[in-house]
Amino acid sequence: MVIKLRNILVLFCFSLTGVVSAAPDIQHWVSEKGARVYFVPANDLPVIDLRLVFDAGSARDDGNYGVALLTNGLMSEGAAGNNAQQLAEQFEAVGAQFSNGALKDMAWLNLRSLSDAQYLKPALAALDKILTRPDFPAPAFKREIERLKISVQGNQQSPSAIAEEAFYKALYGDHPYAMPTEGTEKSLAKIKVADLRVFYKKYYTVKNAVISIVGDLTRQQAENMINDLLSDLPVGQRAEKVSDVKPLTESKTIEIDFPSSQSHILIGQLGTSRGDDDYYSLYVANHPFGGSGFASRLVDEVREKRGLAYSVYSYFLPMRLPGPFQMGLQTRNDQAEQALQIINSELKRYIDEGPTKEELEASLTNITGGFPLRIDSNRKLVEYLAMIGFYDLPLTYLQEFNDKIRAIDIHKIRDALVRRIHPDKMITVIVGKQASKS
Repeated sequence: MVIKLRNILVLFCFSLTGVVSAAPDIQHWVSEKGARVYFVPANDLPVIDLRLVFDAGSARDDGNYGVALLTNGLMSEGAAGNNAQQLAEQFEAVGAQFSNGALKDMAWLNLRSLSDAQYLKPALAALDKILTRPDFPAPAFKREIERLKISVQGNQQSPSAIAEEAFYKALYGDHPYAMPTEGTEKSLAKIKVADLRVFYKKYYTVKNAVISIVGDLTRQQAENMINDLLSDLPVGQRAEKVSDVKPLTESKTIEIDFPSSQSHILIGQLGTSRGDDDYYSLYVANHPFGGSGFASRLVDEVREKRGLAYSVYSYFLPMRLPGPFQMGLQTRNDQAEQALQIINSELKRYIDEGPTKEELEASLTNITGGFPLRIDSNRKLVEYLAMIGFYDLPLTYLQEFNDKIRAIDIHKIRDALVRRIHPDKMITVIVGKQASKS
């Protein structure tokens, strides 16, 4: 029976592509105890996707770096007297899939299940144990701490990881965003199980939760399901606002010696946040510059014309507060200075001129044409709903996305670039043999 159910769910997973063919109407309400809920019924298949998001990411570590990730990860390692294997078997017995994770802004728990009560009810019961009665067992804690320590130590042998960590520290200074989600060797050595329990009690509460649901349910069934699931979770409060990030006041170059033939280079500054008025202009602006792969200007100038790197890119990473605007590449140590000059000169030229008419038209077509693929399954859609709820975006976000993209013209792009991107205030990190002086 277990194998049969698993095969059924696998078939459903493959069939989910195309279930949502257009931007859906999102239903929103606040649960009996105060959770914000976002729901889209999808009755084509008897499957439910549920995502619980908490304002419990590493921005809440409060100097105890790694505690948010450990708290979230250990919740499924033992709950209500069940060990990790027993919990996994309870999901597997009804063909359900569970996952969890944490980033800088948020932490989440995901459940995918068949919607029939004989399968959904046991799956929700297992989720309820993890959500409301985590044990944080000592053996699992010790194992996960050691695993993270090994990961952190391994990062010190990775030039790309070294560059990324240095970039974030230089960009964010003493802000929580500066520190890696998985913590540091120093912080991991200090974390105790009690710290996880305190973090869980403070942040895994009803009012600090955003819940998204997509699947084979009526509105009333969805309301009842959420009220039941949250019945034993403390009401709590929404987490306090995270302190603002400080903009850069000058350029800074960080060179880190590393025994490699390639230099790993990152360049950037603060970019956009979710809900930013300039979000769409900067999103479109980045596409032809360094966000469209082999069709981008950076690839053409750095790779195609000069052969300085195999891959070169740029992107904006919007978060609750301004995330980074970052450009990056790898190149031979003796070519690092030339590659940097080209990237910086191309950025300045792009800010002054903006994209060509042809570049803009191609970008608008590519972005809007590809948007349906970003919401073509229940799994993708439930993540979008959670993002909309967590960042307090309009319920019409998905419906209006393409129209807002099409409304962007060269004048809006140039205006946003001039105001938001400052070539004279960039963080540059170079990791390589004697840095760029090899």
